[in-house]
Amino acid sequence: MTALPERAPDRVVPRLILLLGLGSAMLIAGAWWSQLVWHLLPCKLCLEQRQPHYAVIALAVVASLVARTRSLQIAALIGFALLLAWSTGLGFYHAGVEWGWFLGPNDCGGGAPPVAGAVGDLLNQLQTTRIVSCTEAAWRFLGISLAGWNCLISFGLLVVALLGLKRALRG
Repeated sequence: MTALPERAPDRVVPRLILLLGLGSAMLIAGAWWSQLVWHLLPCKLCLEQRQPHYAVIALAVVASLVARTRSLQIAALIGFALLLAWSTGLGFYHAGVEWGWFLGPNDCGGGAPPVAGAVGDLLNQLQTTRIVSCTEAAWRFLGISLAGWNCLISFGLLVVALLGLKRALRG
């Protein structure tokens, strides 16, 4: 296998890296906004969908600091593409669970288990704890749930990463 010739790095790629990180940061901000301000409790799949975006944000920070060569930029863009493909797949799966296309996980509840000091407190908390089901969309906009929007936006970011990768590979 031959190594890529090391040409001057493309000036557009660092901007794409920042755009990908910003896109994921905005999705995470929206998820936290819906949870903390609108009080939409996330289910297990909702929380799993955040993981690739946290990783994209971290990769964007690191890549912005160290990806000064073409080969490092290509490696970063491959990482972005893989993470965003994972996010797109998770969003599609969760939206499909909400629409009844797929079976959801058996253990799909939500939130942390209740913490109580006494048995009476535990029973009260169990009665008031709301289990969040992965099969019910908490909110929809234009008929699309938050999981669906995550799928669509993640796919758009994936396309950006792939176009950036194509550009970086072309040199």
